Amino acid sequence: MLTVEMIEAGARHFGPRIAVSAPDGRMSYAEVDELSSRVANAMAGVGFEELERVGILFGNHLHTVALDFAAVKARLTRVPLNARLAAAEHISMVAGAGVRRVVFQPELTERALELEAALDGLELYSLGPNPAGKPDLLQLAGHASADRPRLPYAASDPILALYTSGTTGTLKAALHTQASYAGVVANIMANLVFPARGDVMVHAAPLIHASGTFVLPFWLRGGRAHVLPGFDSGAYLHACESEGVTHASLVPTMLQMLMTNTQVDRDRLALKSIIYGASPMPAATIGEALAAFGPIFTQYYGQTEAPLAISVLAPEDHLGDAELLRSAGVPSIDARVRVLGNNGAELAAGETGEITVESPFVMAGYLDAPELNSQTFISPGRVRTRDLGYFDDRGYLHLVDRSSDMIVSGGYNVYPREVEDVLLSHPAVAECGVVGRPDPTWVEAVVAFVTLRPGKQATEEELRDFARRNLAGYKVPKEIRFSGPLPKSAVGKVLRRALRDEI
Repeated sequence: MLTVEMIEAGARHFGPRIAVSAPDGRMSYAEVDELSSRVANAMAGVGFEELERVGILFGNHLHTVALDFAAVKARLTRVPLNARLAAAEHISMVAGAGVRRVVFQPELTERALELEAALDGLELYSLGPNPAGKPDLLQLAGHASADRPRLPYAASDPILALYTSGTTGTLKAALHTQASYAGVVANIMANLVFPARGDVMVHAAPLIHASGTFVLPFWLRGGRAHVLPGFDSGAYLHACESEGVTHASLVPTMLQMLMTNTQVDRDRLALKSIIYGASPMPAATIGEALAAFGPIFTQYYGQTEAPLAISVLAPEDHLGDAELLRSAGVPSIDARVRVLGNNGAELAAGETGEITVESPFVMAGYLDAPELNSQTFISPGRVRTRDLGYFDDRGYLHLVDRSSDMIVSGGYNVYPREVEDVLLSHPAVAECGVVGRPDPTWVEAVVAFVTLRPGKQATEEELRDFARRNLAGYKVPKEIRFSGPLPKSAVGKVLRRALRDEI
């Protein structure tokens, strides 16, 4: 099944049910379907061409889902532009992808005009009235046909070019097709969430990233997406209670903020599951969350190149086995995950190597990057993740680190994540980022940036002693710097490159 067919199937089965809600309105399946068809036809009417790459400068909004569906129906390739990024990053993305048109949210008019000023020939279209007087696709849609476009959709059609810098700082766009994105949806429904008719998932993280991949699984089961403009712990908890939210997707930072909010009252919530991923979860945070919400947590490990779940740690794996909680779970049922050594041979349990994955949800490739594709793909549908890890004797996958972040100190390999995990298990530590700095004696010295939990205290020596009890001596940080909130990517990952820049 193609992605466009999934959109049509949900609308056909659940027309009058509410599909999308937001603080400022609600839309039924039929309304989302009709609006997306009208917008798709309006786009074609003003010259958008099939397979064209179109910039989408849009945050979380009542109309975000309809706009995404419209692009799929119009046979366009969406190039999402996360509103949290800097103008220079947006300019680089738009130019790099060869985007000629950008559809923007009226509230982001100022940024859209910055892009127009920087890029010759760029055309701007809003979805809703905008103060700059640019063409309004919402207005044009009111005069466009409500019939679904009948275009020659193919499994190989690119529908999404999602930029990611990972933790390297080098922008690259992972290209997903009608087929691979349908594979993402199937992966989620088979491994992560099993929505029932009437279930509600709340979306506070940007819909252009992991949170948005849950929209179609709920759409196909008669569920609802409740869309918030951003994350505020108080507003989030209020929405969970007032909207009868049954499912949530969080990054660890968001869960930490929830756990410090005194309004958390499990008895007032209808939550059936909380899904988390994107970055390591501090042991103290997941411990508090399990005590507050019960065993309703599912962890996933995935990448933009292979979303969403390469492996899964199920709710029953959160029931007290500390070793399992440190793992990334078992491979998804639709993924073949292998750990390879430097010679390309598959490694035995306990041996650390590069994680590779083969699955229908793997990207088609990086956009306009043949050399990078040749380095990433082992064979069609099978990619190197650039993550280092190993399988234990029970078949659980353990992540060690990114290959590019490894520190070599005194001739020994130090994996930053291993040091971070130990420091994060200290009750006073909220966030931690570990990097290497040049050292005349050791070549590289281990440096840890630490953010303390509110109301907690710890000294540098105390944390070093704690690390020394849990790590080999060469892994213990030579320096610990106390910091405010650490720099993070748009999906909540600590940016080690920014920490390296600081030192």
